[in-house]
Amino acid sequence: MSTGIIVVIIVVIIVIALAIGVAATVRRRRLQQQFGPEYDRLAREHDSKRKAEAELAQRQRRVRKLDIRPLPPEEQAQYTARWMSLQERFVDDPEDAVAQSQTLVSEVMRARGYPTEHRDQVAADLSVEHAKTIGNFRAAEEISQNAAAGTASTEDLRQAMIHYRALFRDLLGDTPEPGDEPAVPAEAADGELASGRTRSGEVPPPAADYEPAAGRHAAAGTPVNGETATGATAREEPSRDGLTRDDELTRDEMARDELARDEAADGAAPEDRTSRRTGRRS
Repeated sequence: MSTGIIVVIIVVIIVIALAIGVAATVRRRRLQQQFGPEYDRLAREHDSKRKAEAELAQRQRRVRKLDIRPLPPEEQAQYTARWMSLQERFVDDPEDAVAQSQTLVSEVMRARGYPTEHRDQVAADLSVEHAKTIGNFRAAEEISQNAAAGTASTEDLRQAMIHYRALFRDLLGDTPEPGDEPAVPAEAADGELASGRTRSGEVPPPAADYEPAAGRHAAAGTPVNGETATGATAREEPSRDGLTRDDELTRDEMARDELARDEAADGAAPEDRTSRRTGRRS
């Protein structure tokens, strides 16, 4: 074999290697752009970007075979009305509202063409076209499991509603609202868990969309608990999310709990505890 032929062969091999490398880089960037945090989560889970990319590519192939379809406008309107009803129900029965929200989201998935028999597979399928809200789904499912075990607080349930709402709107093709931020992965570096709690057990401040009505209305000069800034009574307007009164109920429950702790700690008279509590809140 002549030297010239050997050189040509070497050049061809180099060109092929470069082409393969470029193709792999382009493929990696596309997967990172499409899956976002899900790509990083799998790369950490497998301790390999190559294995993560192989799994994501397999998910893409599976979802292409599914009959995923958009919902007609009339069905979207029906599901939206049911969701608004569940948000209002949260005020009186948070646990049932979250359970029904989980059921409604699953129903929308099936209507879109997603199989829902296996929860792990559901998350994998959703991640292909709903990567921005797949973290919300996982966080909501985790809280739902805690609620079934009786270990979810009212704040946890409120977070679950926010997470389910983000995925629900994404499935319907709606534009995300300010309170629909993607859930923070459980492996986040800042220590915040997917359920919305930090590793120390503290709950971050509520999203702006779910700010307690008292503070928001007072700042805006609108009615608070039926009374305006001028002293005139008025009917309280519910927030867009339908969870305003629950925020107030949660605050009152916290106040009662702290009052009970004061009583157990020092045995003070009810009048003294009330005045001390009033001073704290002011």
